Amino acid sequence: MKFSLYMKLAAAEPLLHFVLLGALVFGVDHFANARRGDQQTISISPEVKNEAREIFKAGMKREPSAADMKQLIDRWVDNEVLYREGVSLGLDRGDSSIRERVIFKALSVTQSGINLPPIDEAGLRVWFEARHDRYDLPERFDFLEAVVAGDNTPQALDAFVAALNGQGASDAQSGLRVFKDRPRNNLVQSYGTEFTDALRKLTPGKWQALPSSEGMRVVRLESLTPGTVVKFEDLKDQVLRDWKDDTLSRLSTQAVREMGKKYQLRNVEAKS
Repeated sequence: MKFSLYMKLAAAEPLLHFVLLGALVFGVDHFANARRGDQQTISISPEVKNEAREIFKAGMKREPSAADMKQLIDRWVDNEVLYREGVSLGLDRGDSSIRERVIFKALSVTQSGINLPPIDEAGLRVWFEARHDRYDLPERFDFLEAVVAGDNTPQALDAFVAALNGQGASDAQSGLRVFKDRPRNNLVQSYGTEFTDALRKLTPGKWQALPSSEGMRVVRLESLTPGTVVKFEDLKDQVLRDWKDDTLSRLSTQAVREMGKKYQLRNVEAKS
């Protein structure tokens, strides 16, 4: 079986915000998944799940959680519904071999029937205030990490850190990783909240071993750029555009899920 998959990243949040209905979307050749004898059944095969997992790992650099996998499969099902609805409307004419074009055509048809609800400035401000983390400029970190090869017991790391700070000697071998201008949310994703909170309290220029979500890390803070809280008045036009995009995305998802009620989902187990 041959599969074609794609992942498109939106610019709003690195590795977090994806186009088409606001989430990670991938396409799988419909001939591998649609059962030719039963067009009302959408089969979620092990191949779909495995390739979703691999695309997520490639983009996010970690294993997807159960919640991540649910979102991935939900979005794949949305795409499959849009594809089938597009074919039923004849939108595949001239594009039968290009699945994503049919999906976008079907999505455009769906969205053409959606009317956004009215919103005044007070309502838009409330929407903005609930999403400050989307607009505020985050703290940004410059730091170094010494990646120890071999013994990384607490005693060995303590000796290694002391040696890096010019207090004693250590035989530990290590490599150096340089991090520049890393936003707080990126560090929380990669290392965890405990690590990030501890890093921001370090004295610049001093090595320290810190606990992270993947074990102890030997790091040295170089500099910390404080975050900035953005005012609604400064971004009013952009906030309105974002509200329209988010609302259209939410209503589009609802419409696609409503269309999807005519289909039966079938989980296909992997063959032993």
